[in-house]
Amino acid sequence: MGAIFRKEINQFFSSPIAYIIMVVFLTAVGLMLWVFPDTSLPDYGYADMGTFFTLTPYVMLFLVPAITMRSIAEEVRTGTLEWLLTKPVSRWGVVGGKFLANWLLVALTLLPTLVYYVTLYQLGSPPGNIDSASVFGSYIGLLLLSGVFVAIGLWASSVNDNQVVAFVLGVFCCFLLYVGLSSLTGLVGDGSPAYWLSYLALDEQYRSLGRGLIDSRNVIYLLSLMGFFLWLTTSRLTTR
Repeated sequence: MGAIFRKEINQFFSSPIAYIIMVVFLTAVGLMLWVFPDTSLPDYGYADMGTFFTLTPYVMLFLVPAITMRSIAEEVRTGTLEWLLTKPVSRWGVVGGKFLANWLLVALTLLPTLVYYVTLYQLGSPPGNIDSASVFGSYIGLLLLSGVFVAIGLWASSVNDNQVVAFVLGVFCCFLLYVGLSSLTGLVGDGSPAYWLSYLALDEQYRSLGRGLIDSRNVIYLLSLMGFFLWLTTSRLTTR
């Protein structure tokens, strides 16, 4: 797993892919938070990062599948997957190494956004007048949410050797779990089905962590989703 992890990381940073992804993400989020008048934090007038944590998951809906779409599909298309699976590494090792490498790339993409927190911390009146617990809880939720998106993207990449199909399928599944389940609660009305749909929706789990209280139930649910989609990916490699 370690060798595959290093191979994936080196492949990312030895090509323009990682740098382009980081620049596109930081530019898009930076424009929305500091330039566009409808979502500008200086125009909002409060030392609050709620806008950032509301908009970022929607950007990641497209960003993460774009990162993961080539992970397995490219191996299948070029015929190197069969060669890789003959090496002394388990299928879980292959999937785990690729998952950790992609997740690390997403985490490194999010890392520069801590500058936004430092900036708002200094701009507060008085300085430091910001809900730090909520901010760091939201960052933990964002990392876990990105991990789920990475696991979904890897599964989508294993389904088909076409990277475009993998990207579209990954975006659709991420959107369905993050937005679709919450939207369905309005159709089923009140009662037990609506409660469970709301609980299973990723946006509800993400908002719960953003309140500043790290609930083990939210963390376990998100980690379980990661494990489920990684298991699906491993099963798909087994059928190949």
